Amino acid sequence: MTTNFSADSLPALIGSLPLDDHRRAIDLVMEYSPEIPLWVQLPCFPEEGMMSQFLPGMPGLKTVGNKTIIHTADPDFGPELLLFYEEYLAVTGGEIDLFDSRFELTPRTAAGFFEFMRKLDEIKIQPKALKAQITGPITFGIGMTDQDGRAIFYDDQLRDVMVKLLAMKARWQVRQLKKYGLPVILFFDEPGLTGFGSSAFISITKEDIAACFQEVFDAVHAEGGLAGVHVCANAEWSLILDSPADIVSFDAYAYFDKFVLYADDIRNFMAKGKILAWGIVPTLNAEDLEKETTESLTSLWKERASQIEALGIDSAVIKAQSLITPSCGTGSLSLAQAEKVLRITREVSRNIQKLQV
Repeated sequence: MTTNFSADSLPALIGSLPLDDHRRAIDLVMEYSPEIPLWVQLPCFPEEGMMSQFLPGMPGLKTVGNKTIIHTADPDFGPELLLFYEEYLAVTGGEIDLFDSRFELTPRTAAGFFEFMRKLDEIKIQPKALKAQITGPITFGIGMTDQDGRAIFYDDQLRDVMVKLLAMKARWQVRQLKKYGLPVILFFDEPGLTGFGSSAFISITKEDIAACFQEVFDAVHAEGGLAGVHVCANAEWSLILDSPADIVSFDAYAYFDKFVLYADDIRNFMAKGKILAWGIVPTLNAEDLEKETTESLTSLWKERASQIEALGIDSAVIKAQSLITPSCGTGSLSLAQAEKVLRITREVSRNIQKLQV
């Protein structure tokens, strides 16, 4: 852990909400998670999608019909690629300010980030930490394609560019938020990792994934931030638990039985003082959310935490090295359902904090 931060079973949220007003979104965040507020993505705006939000600055970027691709056969691609590397080296070498580079987020695609900073300038009670997010390199690399429909992860050069782009945009976020003098947590959203081992990952190795993670996590650590990974379904958890990530966010509601199988990896992860973010409040199935209550989910967490304790991890350590979160974002839910998720997350967190261990 490169930053002094105590999780202590605090509530933390995942980045999306079903709103069309960034000011209202950050007000909800501050109401339910003032200890670890975050900036919000609103999926109703196309430019705030997982890919489109962080695509600006990528060489070869073209829109064909209604699809955005990386066009490596375009005559401008070579010069754009050269300019990318020149700017990357200039920024990392200190010749160009990161804040004036292609790696900055802008109000056009990340209005929530700027609304977040406006709110932070106003608040009187200091949070424990600040949370931000970006699409992870694996999800980004298999989600973006070239002009032939081939995922850019399979092109060594495009993969290198993509990883550097995300690493620098992560650095930009951490550097901006470090101005507030608080620990900064930067999560990489990696839903794409659920496909590891399937045909979608043909020829992608564990070593490929580890190298991508190393570069982006190193970028966050270089700015003094904490690096997290969020996966909202099942995954090859050893890839993440054995990585340099400081926080692992998992769906503790629907996929705990798969996660707990990685006993040695979990033990080693916790022994390093790292943090589990328990996605104990369901968001992926509205019927699950409808039937659950603060009390039922508190009981569920206690039962599942006891299984982690059975791996040889002290209950006090589990409580100290946990965050309580929704299983995923709430952008696909109704506003009433989303508010229930936020409320229950906060209440379950409070219940767990009161537990005697």
